Amino acid sequence: MLALSRKKGEALVINNNVEVTILEVKGDQVKIGISAPKEVPIYRKEVYLQIQDSNKEAMQADLEALKKLF
Repeated sequence: MLALSRKKGEALVINNNVEVTILEVKGDQVKIGISAPKEVPIYRKEVYLQIQDSNKEAMQADLEALKKLF
């Protein structure tokens, strides 16, 4: 993991096409802005993990349904 210090208004660039900008710092909260191409999905980690879990459950259900066919 790369750890960086940034101040309000400063940014970093990832892979030449994603820019993360620090918009605001209030106490222990940091508000960030992300500029990326539309084809780059961006999720909060907790949402991403829920999506992954749902996809695994759906795949398992599909496998069970296929097993019943054969």
